[in-house]
Amino acid sequence: MTTTANTNTNRHSTYTTASTGTDSKNGDKKPQDLWSSMLDSVASAKRLPEKNILILGGTVDSQREFFESLSSSELRRTHALDRQGSRVPPVANSFALGYTYYDVLDADQEDTLARISLYTLTSPSPAFASLLKPLLTPQSIPNTLIVVLLDWSQPWKWMRQLREWILLLRTVLISLSDECKVTMEEVMLSWRDRGRGGGTNLDGTSAAPVSDADVSLPLGPGEWEDALGLPLCLVCQNAEKMEYLEKTQGWKEEEFDVVLQFMRTVLLKHGASLIYTTPSTPSQLPSLIHSSLGIHSLLKKHPLKHNVIDRDKIVVPPNWDSWGKIRVLREGFDVERVSSGWTIDLDQPFPAPHASSASSKPETEPMTDEDDDEEGDSVAEDADPEGSTVTLYESCVQDPTMDALQIAGRTSHSTKLEVETTETQNFLAQQLKILEAHRQKNEEATREESRLKPSLVKKTATDEDDHQYGIYSARPSDVLEHIGPVQFNMGGIQVDADDMVQRLKDRQTYGSSPEPTDEDGEGIAEETPQMDTENLQAFFTGLMNRRGGTGK
Repeated sequence: MTTTANTNTNRHSTYTTASTGTDSKNGDKKPQDLWSSMLDSVASAKRLPEKNILILGGTVDSQREFFESLSSSELRRTHALDRQGSRVPPVANSFALGYTYYDVLDADQEDTLARISLYTLTSPSPAFASLLKPLLTPQSIPNTLIVVLLDWSQPWKWMRQLREWILLLRTVLISLSDECKVTMEEVMLSWRDRGRGGGTNLDGTSAAPVSDADVSLPLGPGEWEDALGLPLCLVCQNAEKMEYLEKTQGWKEEEFDVVLQFMRTVLLKHGASLIYTTPSTPSQLPSLIHSSLGIHSLLKKHPLKHNVIDRDKIVVPPNWDSWGKIRVLREGFDVERVSSGWTIDLDQPFPAPHASSASSKPETEPMTDEDDDEEGDSVAEDADPEGSTVTLYESCVQDPTMDALQIAGRTSHSTKLEVETTETQNFLAQQLKILEAHRQKNEEATREESRLKPSLVKKTATDEDDHQYGIYSARPSDVLEHIGPVQFNMGGIQVDADDMVQRLKDRQTYGSSPEPTDEDGEGIAEETPQMDTENLQAFFTGLMNRRGGTGK
């Protein structure tokens, strides 16, 4: 028993002996830090690949819709109630350069494939170029995708908006360091080889090995003529508004095909992809975006399929399109002219010279309508050079709200405001001239009427007097002449002189007609002269006295 106990007490760990080494000369021990190496290996294995998306264009709401359509419902639910109780990451895109992120999960919703950071910008202002430059480094460029958002509510503005964003990107990419430019060149070379018989498919997955795997197909006309240095994806949102354009604006299949042909021709020069999306409708947008960033599921593959038949579900993967496929969509489309015109558009300086001159003009200087029209014409000439694809596109895809102005003969641009206001003082000055002209016209008419009125009134009064005295009443002289040899014995009836005088008074009072008046209520005839009743009464009294004297 004693021997056994001694044996147990002498036991020691064999792991520590194996973990240490002894120097044969001095017997010093050198410990090996195995725990640190193991922790480092595990941490590196669990480190998430980081991807970046630069979202350009759209509004605050449309950018949020893009984020929601990009992240599936399972992803949002997992973010809301994950193991650590964290919540859905907020979307901060209300001011200047916005930011949010989300994790891409595998098909089983357990493993995280990558974390995508989204940077948003709503305005192509040159002042925001300094905000984009720090995001592009030699380490981030291979993992960055450019997304431009357009909206079907205003398809006639697409070409102009796309040109402004690409010109802004050019100013940023040109100002990068030489190391960044070398990295961008390598990225573009790898993108050109996708789906061309090399070792990579259109979606970025590895292709099956073949005997002539090293032989790649040559580029067709108009392909990759103007590589930006970063992959580009054009997302046209709210495709359900195509039905609204068809029903209310009279759009037909021809207009929709023309829009698609223009966009495909322009994007072909940059090796970009195109997709139409509809809110709350499943689409290939997540597959297109994730494959462009090199994110692929380990459990379930999502093949990327092209679609140019369904007008509201268009999907054009990178390196799939060609001039021949664009011509087949509708005959008569001039692909060469559109492609060469786009090159002319991108050769313009950014920002345009007219923008800086307009901003430097003093605000206190008044501006007339003629100056406004001249400035609008000069701006259009400076912004759209001869042979511009933007001008050609806007002539084919016109803004329906500007048709009334064009019919009225006004030269207006589709991107200008629909309602143009005039300065208050200029408007009042124009109205004052109109009122003065009306006042002078009324004064001339009044003077002419007053000149003709006296002769007309005199003639009318004379005619009315003759008519009145000849029909309604008699003049006093006529009465006296008629009464001269009066015989009062009429049929044995004795007539009193006072009664006769009263009868004459009643005849004058009730027998006279009213004075005629004109339409304005002004009298045009003179007042009828009153009969001298006192003299008549004296006349008849004297006559009766004379008769009485004779009878006596």
